[in-house]
Amino acid sequence: MAGKTFSLFHTAAAVTAAVCVDLSLLYASGLLETLSVSSHLARLWVCAALRGSALTGLSLLVLGDLRPLLVRVIALYCLLPAVFETGSEALHHEKGQCDRLVDARSCWLLRAAASGAAALFWEITFPDSEQPAAGKETRQKSRVLFLRVLRLYRPHYLLLLGGSVFLSLAVVCEMFIPFYTGRVIDILGDQYQLSEFRSALLLMGLYSFGSSVSAGCRGGLLLCAISAFTCRVKVKLFGALTKQEIGFFETIKSGEITHRLSKDTELMGRTVCLNVNVLLRTLIKTLGMISLMMNLSWKLTLLVLMETPVTGLIQNIYDTHYQRLSLAMQNSMASANEAATEVVYSIRVARSFNAEKQEARRYGDRLMGIQALRNRRDIVRAVYLLVQRLTGLVMQVLMLYYGRLFIQSGQMTTGNLLSFILYQADLGHSIRTLAYIAGDMLNSVGAAGKVFDYLDRKPQVSTDGKLKPDRLMGHISFQHLSFAYPGKPNKTVLQDFSLELKPGQMTALVGPSGEGKSTCVSLLERFYELQDGEILLDNKPLKSYDHRYLHEKVAVVSQDPVLFSGSIRDNIAYGLTGCSLDQIQEAACQANAHDFIKLLAKGYDTEVGEGGGQLSKSEKQRIAVARALVRKPQVLILDEITSSLDTENQNKVLQALTECPNQTKLVIAHKLETVKRADQIAVIGGGKVEERGTHRQLMDLKGKYYQLVERHFAEGDSTWAENGLTDR
Repeated sequence: MAGKTFSLFHTAAAVTAAVCVDLSLLYASGLLETLSVSSHLARLWVCAALRGSALTGLSLLVLGDLRPLLVRVIALYCLLPAVFETGSEALHHEKGQCDRLVDARSCWLLRAAASGAAALFWEITFPDSEQPAAGKETRQKSRVLFLRVLRLYRPHYLLLLGGSVFLSLAVVCEMFIPFYTGRVIDILGDQYQLSEFRSALLLMGLYSFGSSVSAGCRGGLLLCAISAFTCRVKVKLFGALTKQEIGFFETIKSGEITHRLSKDTELMGRTVCLNVNVLLRTLIKTLGMISLMMNLSWKLTLLVLMETPVTGLIQNIYDTHYQRLSLAMQNSMASANEAATEVVYSIRVARSFNAEKQEARRYGDRLMGIQALRNRRDIVRAVYLLVQRLTGLVMQVLMLYYGRLFIQSGQMTTGNLLSFILYQADLGHSIRTLAYIAGDMLNSVGAAGKVFDYLDRKPQVSTDGKLKPDRLMGHISFQHLSFAYPGKPNKTVLQDFSLELKPGQMTALVGPSGEGKSTCVSLLERFYELQDGEILLDNKPLKSYDHRYLHEKVAVVSQDPVLFSGSIRDNIAYGLTGCSLDQIQEAACQANAHDFIKLLAKGYDTEVGEGGGQLSKSEKQRIAVARALVRKPQVLILDEITSSLDTENQNKVLQALTECPNQTKLVIAHKLETVKRADQIAVIGGGKVEERGTHRQLMDLKGKYYQLVERHFAEGDSTWAENGLTDR
């Protein structure tokens, strides 16, 4: 404790000594000026060097070393007066007003304040290079993302260029309105001349009209650019998402994906178009206003600009907290959307288990979390606005005080002061906008980063195959497959799995639930990438086939078929181009669906509703079969398709399927009638084929298949659905 007290006392004594030395040198320089010992500018620069050396020496004595911030403060503090006076003499051919000994103390305080403000501005704008690597990486990533968004605007550069031209015209016209407002006041206050008054009013009106027209054209062009850009990015993002492997959609929630599509793409559009629009407009306007204000009173302008570093510091603190809360809100909103989407999609399940209130509470909890973050964000913004307005109020009071002094001394007119006040009010807003827009752009770029993560993601299942043979036999060979799902890499589903499917034969997969039957179907559809082994189609690796070609030749009908909103015709021809009505009707007849479709009011143009909700499960199943058959596939995969069909429809569908003698069929079945029709039955257990043969051969073997039949086929009921032999 005593050591800390001594250190503080030692530091205070050193600071006092530095102030005394600096004031002594300041008074000495003023005395030299009075005695005309040296020229004005030479004296200033010599004094700056001496003061800098003295303060640096004292700082080294106290601290032992100099930190970068302290070096900047000392340099600015000592050099600013010399730079200021040199610039004044070069630009305005007059000496500064801080030369007389009587003004030494006030000038010393003014220069100290200006130096501190300049050092603060430098610290905010160009921080030390010794900052954490994470901060550098974040800023570099933001710059890269911003440039990528800018490149995406390339097709809309003409709109952006037109908007920029009108933006510049609007700003230039707007800047001259306060100038001519002050001019009118001076004309009315002095000797009134009608011609000058009319001229000033006419110019002010023309500038106002030009500003309004240009601003309207600018807004229209940029809004068109934003709309076109957002549409393009949404299409690109949706296309990138649909190319991802199935495992991607099993790990990413649908609410998050829809949030990226709906919200983050719009934020990307704002990143360049709105924010850069505001940035350029404000920057041009700020520079123009500073130039006009310097022409009115360069002294008041320098006083007003001292507000800039303070505003920058406040904005920097605000942006740090606001961006963090905004990012948390984006994630929470995505989570809430996911919860709502999940319930709407599964409303039947929620209703059947009487879970409506529970789901409403869950959604409400997510919204309450969003509200809490929003409240914190609003509190941060309220404090920021309060401090911002107090800073502006203090600057206005100082400006009016010094403006009155300048009018009394004849350095300004009343009209000039009025114009300056109008400019100052707009300048403060412009400076705050410049500080704010940088943070808002970072926030928008953060949203762009999430979109680019999806755009850049490469599917883990390759679709780069090129093989498209004119004739496909449909011979399939599973060779020593080993596979685990991406979400559960430690749980092996298939282990050394081998099986051969021959053209013209039906192979049935049977076995307990969870043993890998549907996994074989997913792998044959190239939904996942194998960990080991290979699947051959006509003795060629499955991954070497063209993606579109493969899914035309290999068709799947699942147990719970999915139909899309649209007509029956659209659903049967889904994914095909140029499919005629005759082809659709032929496939519907094979699937025993044509008869019930004809009885519908609009026939094949009947809307199926969302998810096929306007049709029964049996009708959806038959339309799904027709959708597969219309492709005339060489390999047909049937995942328990007869579970929703009555005996008559089941027999008709199975009979139609046997009319394709050269077609390779893979069936996952739980009905004895379907299994008995198979040319080959493969019993799956432990992730591999345990038994293989016809129904009679396996029954004679009295192995696992025999036990399944004896255990789970009841008298008069040819299903073993009681065991739930559905699979992954």
